[in-house]
Amino acid sequence: MPENSLREVARIKARPDTIDDVRRLLSGLIEPTRQEPGCVKYELLQNRQDPTDFTFVEEWNGDSAFNNHFTTDHIQAALPQLAGIAAEEADIRTYSVIS
Repeated sequence: MPENSLREVARIKARPDTIDDVRRLLSGLIEPTRQEPGCVKYELLQNRQDPTDFTFVEEWNGDSAFNNHFTTDHIQAALPQLAGIAAEEADIRTYSVIS
């Protein structure tokens, strides 16, 4: 694992009436993101107890790779759509691996 590797956990909350729309939109980000330079891992999870709760678990080869992720066409197209169907702003947290 590279020394500058970082992990991201991004939680997105759908409104109950938009669960399918949010799932479809977020699922469409998986393959293009996995093709981005510096993307090591990109997984989408859905909470079993609360289907409105979606979480991306990500691993990137450094800050620049993660920051560039937000400039890609697929993310730029998805963000305004997500704003219209999410219950709240995404909670994005950045972590360093300790061991």
